Amino acid sequence: MSSKSGFRYLTAAYRSQNVVRSGRRWLQEQQYRPWQLRSLKLQPLTPVPSDIEISRAQTPKPVDQLAEEIGLLPEELEAYGRSKAKVRLSLLDRLHAQPDGKYVLVAGITPTPLGEGKSTVTIGLVQALSAHLKLNSFACLRQPSQGPTFGVKGGAAGGGYAQVIPMEEFNLHLTGDIHAITAANNLVAAAIDARMLHEATQSDKALFSRLVPSVNGVRRFSPIQISRLNRLGINKTDPASLTPEEISTFVRLDLDPSKITWQRVLDTNDRFLRKITVGQASTEKGQIRETGFDIAVASEIMAILALADSLEDMKNRLARMVVGTSRSGEPVTAEDLGVSGALAVLMKDAIKPTLMQTLEGTPVFVHAGPFANIAHGNSSVLADKLALKLVGRDGFVVTEAGFGADIGMEKFFNIKCRASGLRPNVVVLVATVRALKMHGGGPNVRLHLSPSNLSLVAGGCHSNLRKQIQIAHLFGVPVVVALNVFRTDTQAEIDLVCQLAKECGASDAVPCHHWAQGGRGSLELAQAVNEAASRPSNFQFLYNKEKIRTIAKKVYGADDIKLSPEAEAKIDYYSQQGYGSLPICMAKTHLSLSHMPDKKGAPTGFVLPIRDVRASIGAGFVYPLVGTMSTMPGLPTRPCFYDIDLDPVTEEITGLF
Repeated sequence: MSSKSGFRYLTAAYRSQNVVRSGRRWLQEQQYRPWQLRSLKLQPLTPVPSDIEISRAQTPKPVDQLAEEIGLLPEELEAYGRSKAKVRLSLLDRLHAQPDGKYVLVAGITPTPLGEGKSTVTIGLVQALSAHLKLNSFACLRQPSQGPTFGVKGGAAGGGYAQVIPMEEFNLHLTGDIHAITAANNLVAAAIDARMLHEATQSDKALFSRLVPSVNGVRRFSPIQISRLNRLGINKTDPASLTPEEISTFVRLDLDPSKITWQRVLDTNDRFLRKITVGQASTEKGQIRETGFDIAVASEIMAILALADSLEDMKNRLARMVVGTSRSGEPVTAEDLGVSGALAVLMKDAIKPTLMQTLEGTPVFVHAGPFANIAHGNSSVLADKLALKLVGRDGFVVTEAGFGADIGMEKFFNIKCRASGLRPNVVVLVATVRALKMHGGGPNVRLHLSPSNLSLVAGGCHSNLRKQIQIAHLFGVPVVVALNVFRTDTQAEIDLVCQLAKECGASDAVPCHHWAQGGRGSLELAQAVNEAASRPSNFQFLYNKEKIRTIAKKVYGADDIKLSPEAEAKIDYYSQQGYGSLPICMAKTHLSLSHMPDKKGAPTGFVLPIRDVRASIGAGFVYPLVGTMSTMPGLPTRPCFYDIDLDPVTEEITGLF
């Protein structure tokens, strides 16, 4: 060969070699990456300091380091500062062939008004699994609303030595998801009122010329308008071809002001916005109506965020949201308003879960936080799906359901698992001695704990605890009872609860000391969960038909249900509209298995009254109202914000808990 042609052959050979090497690297990057998690050391103090002091004393790992340790690629991460980041949904495509890990739900017995510590148990459990047993695990938590953070409840980052850090960032703006929901929700509300004004003050011809404007002498329908035409049965794409009757049908939503179900939202507890009047300015030309505000996390858009399994799915759900009814009785959707595409734009970043970490450096996804009464009260499907791929076949994803098992767990199974296709392996049922005493006949818990009383504890175990275990067994899932131990609990009380819980059907029951000790205090729980998850789970849904009655009788223990005339009419209407197959999301008090908050234990012999029935069509469920549900909390006499402050020199926040 001449030297010139030889050089060409050599160049081609090197190029081929480089293609092969880069191809190998690409294939390796697409495969599952084993974890190399480095946990953070805890040095628990006695007495236990405040939550914010504990959080501030631990320096979190940089989020890009955490991401690398759990097998995320740099291009799958969108950092928001040093300690939190969004994770892109492309991860699901990369790891689509990776088997899921084990799926654990943390639920609770019927709580006291103070709560029983499901979040701390969730965090303590993953700290024990990952930092101490060296098993891959992920916690998936709801994002807290700022309303309770500044109101009376405080934050939701866990507590003691079982926390998500930095707790200030977790409890405040995080990555802006709730703000995005607020903007999207209120855009819909503005679109409703604007459309009603324009329809009331313009002719069909004027409306059409503005909705389909002439650009350079040509009128064209937008894609969302063509979708509306198709739903109306008008299969035309040329605006000039519409008849006057078709133009009128197209331009007029004819919303009935008395049947608008959509309200504005705000992420603040503000009781004076529960009922307001809008349209009082002279420029609104007499279009006055009563409406109100909900807290942002009560928005249907929040429920959609929690149930969507892709960006496309979220966009379709947003389009299906029903905002009211026309005067002829037809549902009016966000897509009819022409706003659903804009909503998807506002929500495009919010759909990505936020990565954070626990005090011991184990990973946490924080994503979505729907109400647990008028919605399903669980974190997002997408966070769970991403985490299940990342932990690997032998890892654990631990997620939490709001309120007691009769509400949050039932909705997790019947709504979330139907939407996601995921099947749980184990339920961890959280109990406390103070709540069991209340259910055993003791007084309602407020601030002070009652003295040791084994008979009250036994009464609570044989009533509420037994019933909640039975509810989990209705779905075919094994139960491990986690007793969240308080300083004032006696050893005799702890031993009695663990003994009776197993007699009531739990696979195991263990005391948990994570609040004072971190993950080391939940080692027994982690071992019990690992053992329970190794057994087969025979998961099944509770209902296919007679849904409301089945939940009332099998879950709550009611003798039957009683539908008001309004509820019966709504059920008939939703069935006629094709919504009869949707799952049920019961809106009921969380303070009792019944509809009566003062009835503790496991009440029987009652009939469950259904006052009204409403629907979140985009989210994909119908919610019967059992009593009156407030969707906008109020502030107490002395809110938490009295104690929250900022040091202008160090920028340190004080007073959060």
